[in-house]
Amino acid sequence: IVLVKKATALYFRSPLERLDFDNVALKKLPVDSSEELGVRQVKGACFSRVKLQPLTKPRFVSVSHEALALLGLSGEEVASDPLGPEYLSGSRLLPGSEPAAHCYCGHQFGQFAGQLGDGAAYYLGEVKVPPGQAPELLRENPSGRWEIQVKGAGLTPYSRQADGRKVLRSSIREFLCSEVMHFLGVPTTRAGSVVTSDSRVVRDVYYSGNPRHERCSVVVRIAPTFLRFGSFEIFKRADEHTGRQGPSYGRDEIRGQMMDYVIEMFYPDIQQNHPDRVERNVAFFREVMLRTARLVAQWQCVGFCHGVLNTDNMSILGLTLDYGPYGFMDSFDPDFICNASDNSGRYSYQAQPAICRWNLVKLAEALAPELPPDRAEAVMDEYLDLYNGFYLENMRKKLGLLKKDEPEDEILITELLQSMHNTGADFTNTFRSLSQISCPTEGESEGDEEPVKKATDLLLEQCSSLEELKAANKLTMDPRELAMLHSMAQSNPALFQMISDRTTIARQLDKLSKLKDLIETSQEELKAKQAEEWSRWITRYRKRLARELQGQSDVQAVQEERVRAMDSTNPRVVLRNYIAQNAIEAAENGDFSEVQRVLKVLEKPFSSQPGLEPSAWAGGGEATKQGERDEGEEQQQQEAASAPTARNPVPYDSRPPAWAHEICVT
Repeated sequence: IVLVKKATALYFRSPLERLDFDNVALKKLPVDSSEELGVRQVKGACFSRVKLQPLTKPRFVSVSHEALALLGLSGEEVASDPLGPEYLSGSRLLPGSEPAAHCYCGHQFGQFAGQLGDGAAYYLGEVKVPPGQAPELLRENPSGRWEIQVKGAGLTPYSRQADGRKVLRSSIREFLCSEVMHFLGVPTTRAGSVVTSDSRVVRDVYYSGNPRHERCSVVVRIAPTFLRFGSFEIFKRADEHTGRQGPSYGRDEIRGQMMDYVIEMFYPDIQQNHPDRVERNVAFFREVMLRTARLVAQWQCVGFCHGVLNTDNMSILGLTLDYGPYGFMDSFDPDFICNASDNSGRYSYQAQPAICRWNLVKLAEALAPELPPDRAEAVMDEYLDLYNGFYLENMRKKLGLLKKDEPEDEILITELLQSMHNTGADFTNTFRSLSQISCPTEGESEGDEEPVKKATDLLLEQCSSLEELKAANKLTMDPRELAMLHSMAQSNPALFQMISDRTTIARQLDKLSKLKDLIETSQEELKAKQAEEWSRWITRYRKRLARELQGQSDVQAVQEERVRAMDSTNPRVVLRNYIAQNAIEAAENGDFSEVQRVLKVLEKPFSSQPGLEPSAWAGGGEATKQGERDEGEEQQQQEAASAPTARNPVPYDSRPPAWAHEICVT
């Protein structure tokens, strides 16, 4: 028996060692000749080679079977592979892998920041697409390779003042959201696994002066490429506002090299159909613009807010990239800000379409003179109409308006969102409920109020209470400071512009006005107002649904098609902050089952999955299955003692519990 065990160990081969690497990016784009350790300016190069920095006792928190299948891997095999956590945390070198960090720049919160680059992530290499990959995936990724990145794997030349490490909190959020966005049908980078370890770093979680030790964790990210708008900003001349310039300013030949690489690899149809270089580059920019417009329209329609839409976080392929302080809206608010550090609301929900346009303009500037400015401007003139078209197309599906496009639909959608805002209605659940609103039947009289009342009661369940609305409209600025700034805006506009902005003040004044009205309102009066508002909109909506049925021979079939379309467009569950927080807190106490359970639920966001929810962990319910708890942790008891007390279980499709409003993501 001993001999057999030794022989098995001798011939064991990790499934990850079978990955077929072909690292084309490092062959086609310039690589930094220096292997000097430490942070530095990297000139004339797109990548810098990095050395592995192993973690202590790495182990899997979770793997995504669907994402790993892109690489031809079995999730079960990877999860049970003793070398898997080492390979997928950057602790052991995969055969054929060539670790390298990417150099890029970026405009951060509207200001050019100079060299940024992969400060906590790096490229492991590109794996050839396995035989038999689905044709639709090959259309999305015509390069025939998947780039693998590890995020949180240690220092690179671009780490600036940081340590190149990520912790469980941010790693779990990135892992889960990368996958749920895919299953929601939104273009995104993917996440194959999340690994944690006994290595620790110090983090001040609440920026309160009370730092604590947290476990180093690593996410494996997968995409055709992680090149971004900021990749082309390394050639930027000195910025007129910040004085910073790209590290490769003056190296225009590299810009051409990068454009050739990106278009040939990821836009081969454009390369083939445009022999003229300028026309090719214009067609490329138009396609990036179109994909970006379509992407942000999809974000708006699922209530997703990215949080940090800097140019360095915008994918050159139109994918959702870099999951930091993102958030899915709970109650609908056009001014929703998911990033607590975004004091001005630059990256608020309603600002996203315009910010993406601004970022495209910066990309166009970075591509000049390869992309003539006048041609870029003509392309950008198409952006707003394209975005509106994608948005309306998605919203019509969400409302089940499948047979006819009417000009009034835009007004109906706007009025729906206004009613949601006025009543504090839950974004995801309100849209999900719409399929339960009945179409008018042939025998229904115009004065029959019962169907409207039934639908109104349904939507009232998703509205905020008086106390919730008061909390939502609480000022984030001291009233005395607000009064001073309001006065200054009128008396000394120049000084006011230096310390604040009119949008922020207007937002605070609007909240103050709403709060005064709410203080003078009772819960009964509020509910009556909400019912009246919804009943008006539902009446208009049902009249529009009736017009969908006009001229249809099989009314029942049309109605069934509408419900199917709506229930496959309006998700039942999204990754709300409280769901992620429950999973994080469980994992920080060594219980990874909640991360795995949430992933399982999010893989089918349009369906109910009895038996998987609500979270057993949140209510202290069933025992954790063997193998899902993190073993052998010296500080586990200490961490458990400092963890929040167990909360009552909450179904994943419910409106957020009261404690969720205290979650702050920066």
